[in-house]
Amino acid sequence: MADTIAETVDLLYTIDQEKLDVDQLIALGTALATLAQAERLEQINERLRTIQQMLTTMAHRSIVDGPR
Repeated sequence: MADTIAETVDLLYTIDQEKLDVDQLIALGTALATLAQAERLEQINERLRTIQQMLTTMAHRSIVDGPR
C-alpha cells in the first residue's frame, strides 16, 4: 500500500496548480490530506503488526517454556 500512496502523491505533485480553478484546488488539497492520513495509518498498522508478532512470540515461548 505504501508504494501506491507514494506513487499517488508523486502524481498529484505533478499537477500544474496554476491551471486549476478554486474547486479543483480544494479537491487537490483534500486528496493530499487524505493520502497523508492513509500514509500515517499505514505506519500505525506496521507498528501494530510488530507488536502482534512480539506478543505472539512471547505467548509461544510461555507455552513451550512454561510459567516461570
